[in-house]
Amino acid sequence: MPYHSPLLDAPGSIAPPEGHPEAGVPWHWGDPFAEQRTASRGAVVIDRSHRELIAVSGRERLSWLHLVISQHVTELAEGSGTEALVLDSQGRVDTHMVLAHLDGTVWLDSDPGAAATSALPTGGRQPLREYLGAMKFWSEVDIRDATGELALLTVLGPEAARLLSAVGAEPGPEPYAVTALPGGGFARRMPWPGRSSVDLAVPRADLAEWWRKLTDAGARAAGSWTFDALRVESLRPRLGVDTDERTIPHEVGWVGSAAHVAKGCYRGQETVAKVHNVGRPPRHMLLLHLDGSPEITPETGDAVRAGERVVGRVGSVIQHHELGPIALALVKRSTSPSTELLVGDEDRVVQASIDPDSVPAEGAAPGRAAAQRLRG
Repeated sequence: MPYHSPLLDAPGSIAPPEGHPEAGVPWHWGDPFAEQRTASRGAVVIDRSHRELIAVSGRERLSWLHLVISQHVTELAEGSGTEALVLDSQGRVDTHMVLAHLDGTVWLDSDPGAAATSALPTGGRQPLREYLGAMKFWSEVDIRDATGELALLTVLGPEAARLLSAVGAEPGPEPYAVTALPGGGFARRMPWPGRSSVDLAVPRADLAEWWRKLTDAGARAAGSWTFDALRVESLRPRLGVDTDERTIPHEVGWVGSAAHVAKGCYRGQETVAKVHNVGRPPRHMLLLHLDGSPEITPETGDAVRAGERVVGRVGSVIQHHELGPIALALVKRSTSPSTELLVGDEDRVVQASIDPDSVPAEGAAPGRAAAQRLRG
C-alpha cells in the first residue's frame, strides 16, 4: 500500500500531484510562498514521514558499515551523524542516506523506495534493506527495517532553536549532532536546507502529537514544496530527481559530504578516487534561473539545450518565493556559464540562464558559492 501520512487528513493539508516524488506527505498547507517566507524568517515544521529508516546495531556495526557505504564511519562517535552513499561497481550512485549514531545503533534514513544494485550474481536491483542483509556475511550486526518505529519531521528557520528548546528537542550546534528525544527517537542537526535545519525522528505512533506540540510552540505548518524550494536554493540534490542512472558523486556535490575519497574497500571506490584525482567529472549540477513569463515549466528529465545541442538534463523544478522559477540541472562541463539555454521538451520549453555562482571552481563542490550567497 502507498504511504499516506495521517497529517494529510488534517484540515488545510494539500496533497501533491499524482506521481510526485514526495507523495504521501503534505505538499503545502494553502499558501506555499508564505510557508517559504516563514522558513526564512521564523520557523516551520515539515512532515517527511514517508522517508524510510533502517537500524544497524551490534558490536561490529561501524566496521561493517565502513565496508559497504561510501563514507568513513569507523570512528563515528555516539551522538553524531553524517551522509553516505551506496554505489554500484562503476561508482554510480545507487542510494543516498543520512546517518545518526545513538545508543549503540546507527540509524540510516533514505528517500522512499531506496534500492541498490544487487550484490548477487543475478544482478538487478533490490531494496536497500535486502542489499545490506546480503552484504552481512558473518559480521556481528543486526539490520532491521525501522520505518514502522520512527517517522521524520524537519524543523527549519532562524527561530527553530527557540522552538526546539521549548519542546526539549534541540541537538548540539555542530552539523549532524544527534541527541535523544524525550519519549524515544532522536534529533539531528542538518547543515541544509536553509538556516537552522533539524530533523526529528519521532516515534511513528506519536507523529500527530509531535506535530501538535511543535505547532503549538509556534512552528508554522509547511509542506514538501517549502523543503524542496530551500533544498534547490541550497544546491542539494534529490536522488532520482537530480540524478540519473549515470550520476557519479562528484557531479552533484556528494564527494566529501557523503563519499570519502581516501578510504578504500567499498564498491565503486576506484571511480571516486580516479575522478577526484583527475578533477574532471563529465557533468556538474548547476542552478538555472528559468524565464517565468510563460505559464509553463519544464519537467524532471527534460533536455537542456544550447541551440540545437543537448547539453544536460533537468532535475528539480520549483517555484521559489524570492527567486521565482528555478531548477537544478546536470550540465556538461564544456558548457559556458554565459550560454543561454533552452530547457524543456515538447510544449514546455522555456529560456534559462546559469547562475554563475553555482559553477564550481576546479576541485570544489558544485554550487558551494551559490549556496553561501543564497543563504546570506
